[in-house]
Amino acid sequence: MIEDTNIDYVQAPIASAPLEVRQIIDRVWQLEKNRLDKKINSHINDDILAIVKEAVR
Repeated sequence: MIEDTNIDYVQAPIASAPLEVRQIIDRVWQLEKNRLDKKINSHINDDILAIVKEAVR
């Protein structure tokens, strides 16, 4: 299916990323998912920055 190919193409860089990067991506994804579920429209940049800073420590 073309749709499966597109998903694989998009997910390939994530799947091959180092564990630390995948953890950051997962945490940001969860944050955004929770915000969408709760229909929160506030700025997310500070939250993402906090996730990255914590991972870099």
